Amino acid sequence: METRRIILAQLGPHLGALEENLARHVEVLGEARDTGADLVVFPELGLTGYQLQDLAGEVAMRLDDPRLARLVAATGDLSAVVSFVEESADHRLFIAAALLEDGEIRQVHRKLHLPTYGLFDERRFFASGDVLRAIPSRLGVGLGIAICEDFWHLSVAQMLALDGAQVLVNVSSSPGRDLAATNEGGLGTATSWRTLMRAYAQLTTSFVVFVNRVGVDESISFWGGSEVIGPAGDTVFSAPLYDEGVFICEVNLADVRRERIALPLLRDERLELQHRELGRIIAERAGLAPDSMVEEGAEGGLDVTGQPGRGAT
Repeated sequence: METRRIILAQLGPHLGALEENLARHVEVLGEARDTGADLVVFPELGLTGYQLQDLAGEVAMRLDDPRLARLVAATGDLSAVVSFVEESADHRLFIAAALLEDGEIRQVHRKLHLPTYGLFDERRFFASGDVLRAIPSRLGVGLGIAICEDFWHLSVAQMLALDGAQVLVNVSSSPGRDLAATNEGGLGTATSWRTLMRAYAQLTTSFVVFVNRVGVDESISFWGGSEVIGPAGDTVFSAPLYDEGVFICEVNLADVRRERIALPLLRDERLELQHRELGRIIAERAGLAPDSMVEEGAEGGLDVTGQPGRGAT
C-alpha cells in the first residue's frame, strides 16, 4: 500500500506565546498518532505567531533548545513539519521550518525569499536562507519544504522536484487580502494561491501540501484554506477558509509514478541550457559579461543580443 495519511494542522497560534503554542503542537501530534497519521504539517511560524517584529529575538530558538527537543521527542513514529524562529550560532534570526522524524531533526529549511512590500517587512527582522534541498523521508519518497513567499518564485518548486522531491510542502502565514475580488472561493488571495499550487503540482508532477494559518495578529487576519493537490493538478482536499481545525487527508503516492511516466516533464528539462543561460543573465545583470562573449558571438554569426555578427552570411 502506498497510501499515506497527512494531517493539515490549520491552527491560529497566539502571538509570542511560545510555550502555549508548543503545548498545542504536542497535543496535535498525539491526536495525529492516534489516527495513524504519517505526516503532520503545521503553518509558518506556528510556534510563535507571524507579526513578531521586535518579539522575534525573544522567541527565537537554537536547534539544541530544550523546548524544541520536547517537540522533536513527540515525533517518535511519524513525520512533522513545524515552523519557528531559528537563531543561528552567530545570532542571526531565520524564519525556519524543520522536518522532524522518529525523534530527530532531519532537516531545517530557512526561508529563502523575504517579502518586503505591502504589509510585509520581513527583511527588517530576519536573514534569508541560502540552501534549497529535497530530503528522503520516512514516507518513502523525497520531501521538499518551502515557506510561504518561497512559492511565489518559480524556481523553488522546480528545483525541489528536480532534486528528488515527490511531495512539496509549503507552510504559510498568508493574510487575507483582495476581499473585493469576489470569486467562487470568496477571497482573491485564496484564488492566487490555488492557481500557483495547481500549476506547480502539474509542472513538477508532484503532490503539493499547503498549510496556512488562521486567526489574527495585530489586526492582520489569516485565511486558512489549506489544501492538498495531486500530481495531475486535481484537488485532493480543501480546508475551509478562516476556521481553525486539524484535517485528515489520504494520498496515494503511486499517483506520482503514474503521472511522471505519462507526462515526463522533469525528465525532459534542459538543465544544461538553464545553467548556461542563467550564468549569462547573472553576468549581464552584474555588468560582468566578458568582452570575449561579444567577440565569440561576432565570430560565429550572432552577437550576445541574438543579432547577426560580423561573420554571419
